Amino acid sequence: MTKQSQHITDVAIIGAGPVGLFSVFQCGMLKMSTQVIDALPATGGQCTALYPEKPIFDIPAAPKVSGAELIERLEEQIKPFNPVFHLNQQVVSLERQEEGWQLTTSKGTTVSAKAIIIAAGAGAFGPNKPPLANIEQYENKSVHYLVQNREQFRDQRIVIAGGGDSAVDWALALADIAAETYVVHRRDRFRALPESVAQMRALADQGKIELVIPYQLASLEGEGDQLSAVNIKTLEGEERRLEADHMLSFFGLVNKLGPINDWGLDVHNGVINVEPTTCATNIEGIFAVGDIASYPHKLKLILSGFAEVAQAAHAAFKFVNPDEALHFEHSTSSGVPSL
Repeated sequence: MTKQSQHITDVAIIGAGPVGLFSVFQCGMLKMSTQVIDALPATGGQCTALYPEKPIFDIPAAPKVSGAELIERLEEQIKPFNPVFHLNQQVVSLERQEEGWQLTTSKGTTVSAKAIIIAAGAGAFGPNKPPLANIEQYENKSVHYLVQNREQFRDQRIVIAGGGDSAVDWALALADIAAETYVVHRRDRFRALPESVAQMRALADQGKIELVIPYQLASLEGEGDQLSAVNIKTLEGEERRLEADHMLSFFGLVNKLGPINDWGLDVHNGVINVEPTTCATNIEGIFAVGDIASYPHKLKLILSGFAEVAQAAHAAFKFVNPDEALHFEHSTSSGVPSL
């Protein structure tokens, strides 16, 4: 566990996906400070981890935007409010205080807040890691479960493991900059957009990438935290060694509510029941928005989450400023306040 750090804020936001990031904006517009906690090592939630290059078509005023672009725009939007992020750590405990709550993370970080907005998607996400010996020693150096900057792989030998959208998208993105790109999958059928799969196969026909099929991961070679080769094998036991500088492992995310399940919230089938006009949970001062929130006729869409955030932020205001009346203003009148 790292050295403990203590923080105080108006609103603690659990989850740094698109809905969590927009929670920062809505709270900031009401002059409430925020700190954000997420189990993943980067902001963006599923948009970053699962489909950074995949187009999204139902974001208002954005006819087509990739997951990565959406997160970039949301991060730009919240810059004036200077949010504090605590990434790569999960909230493990919640304690009632005289004025609000204290959250403690898996890294020993404590955040005291007057209100909490849970925007954790379907729970705390983490990578579904392949069962390879000593894989931990290479993680975040030469074994990666999500990618933020493709330039780090320029002129490198890359093994991409997986058969979904993330694996195919990054095969397309790295084909022109990596020295070698191998896509390892246990079968010839991919679970990605057909158009993307067709583009990947075309690159393979041109010799820009190699589809290593049907193989599965067997072991890793390297020194320290630097990978040197990925060993693979078929179901029949045929083995092959791929020299590699990096491996990108895309076997999806595992998610669970984790400690949130033990906080006394009204949880049913992995989601939190909320009052639909405020997104308030059954515990005063705690709100839930986005995919983790449930109410009759709920639509699990990013745009629904954005609307829920506005309701939750306005409802949270009275816990942050109990002696102050909230006068609703449109952003065209108020502008973007400074905190």
